[in-house]
Amino acid sequence: MLPREELLKSVENREDVARVIDQADQAIKTWEVVLTDFLSPPVLVEVAQQFERLTEVQLLAWGGYPQAERQRLGIAREELPLDQSQVEVVGLDIAGNFLFDTATHRDFLGAILGTGLVREKIGDIIVLGERGAQVIVVPELVEFLELNLNQVRSVPVKTKRIDLSELKVKEPKKKLRTTTEASMRLDAIASAGFGMSRSKMVDFITTGDVRVNWKEVKQSSYTVKSGDLIAIRGKGRLEVGDVSITKKQRYRVELTRYI
Repeated sequence: MLPREELLKSVENREDVARVIDQADQAIKTWEVVLTDFLSPPVLVEVAQQFERLTEVQLLAWGGYPQAERQRLGIAREELPLDQSQVEVVGLDIAGNFLFDTATHRDFLGAILGTGLVREKIGDIIVLGERGAQVIVVPELVEFLELNLNQVRSVPVKTKRIDLSELKVKEPKKKLRTTTEASMRLDAIASAGFGMSRSKMVDFITTGDVRVNWKEVKQSSYTVKSGDLIAIRGKGRLEVGDVSITKKQRYRVELTRYI
């Protein structure tokens, strides 16, 4: 049995992490690969952090394509082979003419959940504009959605299974820049990376619109480090790259902004 209470100390998404711990215990006991439902980025981060010191089990995350936000975890004993093909996910195409009735991510998600499904069974949704959308789901839902998902907003749609190689995922646009700062404070690094005033960035932070590695951070003085991912609601993401010290003891930071 895994040290459940120790692993749950200080986690924010306690119920979700607890469920993964139970599934990990099952994987240890049965010597089988156990799959979670789709997990959100904050939960994935917390699980990875809590499980990294364990030697009994291994985890493998997969959501259908490399940049997927929502992913399933494959959990297995350390001694067993575990690869991406075992973390089963399926792509569905939701095709319709949305030229005169534009549908958003929320519209497609609402239509899917309106069939009676729960969010945990649904991965990322890729909106394709006037042509519809694509969605990642657990395999057992394919036939159900092919039969029951036939309208989004006022638009009739045809839902069918597609190969994951047919997913139309756009590579995010990148902007690279280097900044030199007196400290690695969140407000300083984020304001430089997103190209806005420090006071405006402080406003975003204090109102809870900023996440570091998917966790909400409300302290402007929070120290970021190389490898951290900073996200602002509605503004995109910023990755902190290499950090070096100048002769004047300031921090030279390489930043990548994803739009």
